[in-house]
Amino acid sequence: MFSGNVAEELSDLVNSSSEFLRYLNDLAARLGLDLVDLKADHIAVRCNQPATAERWKKGFLQHGVLFSEKEINGRPVALFELHEPLTVGPWQISVVELPWPGERVYRHEGWEHVEIVLPGDEEQLSARAIALMSDEGLSRPGISVKNSAPKGAGERLLNPTLAVSDGNVTIKFHPWSLKDVVESERAS
Repeated sequence: MFSGNVAEELSDLVNSSSEFLRYLNDLAARLGLDLVDLKADHIAVRCNQPATAERWKKGFLQHGVLFSEKEINGRPVALFELHEPLTVGPWQISVVELPWPGERVYRHEGWEHVEIVLPGDEEQLSARAIALMSDEGLSRPGISVKNSAPKGAGERLLNPTLAVSDGNVTIKFHPWSLKDVVESERAS
């Protein structure tokens, strides 16, 4: 995913990137989801310790700029624009989401999900996303589908989420990019 020299603070993310990509491609295949035709907005990590979040923040700052940091759903979330995008499957992704730990404990610390932008009516997001996947794939054992609506202070855009997960990796769908959501805050 990374090219060139990578900050030591991110070495665990570098080491786990091939496993994440394998899980991502496996989930997409089981869902009958063609990743090539989709627009990935950002990639996100998850951790269980504040010290890990601080270490990763320090590492990402060596590879990009922090363009937003605020509390969302009760915990700080930092957003970084990388100087060089990460190669993630068929995509080049330049935005990384780093939430600080909350109450939930994750099975592993590292790359957790990618988020896909499906522009259009916010109320029809779930229908648009589900239409991209096979009924058989969505009904397989171990596949979970969850709707949510995370919101940060000052956000003016409704940005519902449909998350599809197999417990190893998650693919999330939104109607807006993170940059659009952050810009909506600045317009308020």
